[in-house]
Amino acid sequence: MWAQSGKLYFIVLFLFTFENVQSSSFDLDKLAVDNFRNYLRIPSVQPNVNYTKCVMFLKKQAESLNLPIKVIETTPKKPHVIITWEGTEPEKSSILLSGHMDVVPVNLEKWIYPPFAAHMDEKGNIYARGAQDMKSVSIQHIEAIRRLKLNGIRLKRTVHILFEPDEEIGGVGMEAFVKTEEFKKLNVGFAMDEGGISEGREIIVIYAEKSRYRMWVHCPGEAGHGSSLLNNTAAEKLRVIIDRFMDYRTLEKDKLKDPKVKPGNVTSINLTMLKGGVQVNVVPDVLSAAFDIRIPPDMKVFEKFDKMIHSWFNEVGCNVEYIQKNNSIPVEGTKIDDSNIYWSAFKKAADDFGVKLNPEISAWGSDANYIRALGIPALGFSPINNTRVLLHADNEYLNKDIFLKGITIFMKIIIAVANA
Repeated sequence: MWAQSGKLYFIVLFLFTFENVQSSSFDLDKLAVDNFRNYLRIPSVQPNVNYTKCVMFLKKQAESLNLPIKVIETTPKKPHVIITWEGTEPEKSSILLSGHMDVVPVNLEKWIYPPFAAHMDEKGNIYARGAQDMKSVSIQHIEAIRRLKLNGIRLKRTVHILFEPDEEIGGVGMEAFVKTEEFKKLNVGFAMDEGGISEGREIIVIYAEKSRYRMWVHCPGEAGHGSSLLNNTAAEKLRVIIDRFMDYRTLEKDKLKDPKVKPGNVTSINLTMLKGGVQVNVVPDVLSAAFDIRIPPDMKVFEKFDKMIHSWFNEVGCNVEYIQKNNSIPVEGTKIDDSNIYWSAFKKAADDFGVKLNPEISAWGSDANYIRALGIPALGFSPINNTRVLLHADNEYLNKDIFLKGITIFMKIIIAVANA
């Protein structure tokens, strides 16, 4: 009799526990999606971002995690927010999970839903600026840590979740922060930041980035009446420079016809701004063009390209004003072989979970490159696949199920790298 009642007791206990686990899982999913949507509703739009609401939101998240939070300003009103989960062996180098709080501007007329409403449609697609780039990843960091803590898991290495300002205007926030004593105190051994979005099954992991080389080219020339045919005008000089850049751009673009060549393997050049002139009937004394150039992380390629374009400027008599040169020198990529214990741990966790990785050189820049420049291994990883790429585009969205699966992926990877 007792055996039968005891057996019944354990069955009831199992069912009760199972129901509570299921309920708890459902509640955590709902919490994660709610936090994601609420974070998206904060319009931290460039330029001139007010980060106050972001900081308030993150303080509430730290409180809910029962973890300490620190807010540091290297520049007034430009906060660096750090949530820290101390490891069991805090003397070991730490793991940094980094993301940026700012997003790019929107064209309201092109959006099917308000870009800061975080509307979720019947398919579970959540529409908002920052859904892919990259508020989703920051919330996945938070929610992965939440679930690990609730499961009673302890990690050897300390994990810092970092939220940075002003990545979308060249990473000036991280550029300043890595030079501080506060960053040194974090004792970072390995970092993860944003990665690429994949339209296929694989998930992109970034191990290196193209260097940002941005400039204004100013071409002075003979000025005069708009009816005259003057010699050595600013327009004639600028035309030569533009033609040279565009011809080189065409050669690089043609390389992409080979499916083995990725955007991160070629130099990209874009003419992004033009300025000059005072009036239609006046030949200007100077005309200028801005170029956004991204060079693969190869010093020989960089030096050859740099020498070539300066020969163009000298040939026609134009001057260069750098918009961004400090980050133009190529940074060696993170090793993705067995010599890097973090990569080995990262790769094994992904393999065990059935995640197919696609390592790439990023065609764009991120905060991770400032960390790589210090000799710290860093990977760009946004666990977003089977998704249309809408970085900086209209109607940016992320599906709820892709978002939630990413939390589970991060749980596996954080455990692996923090115990490496």
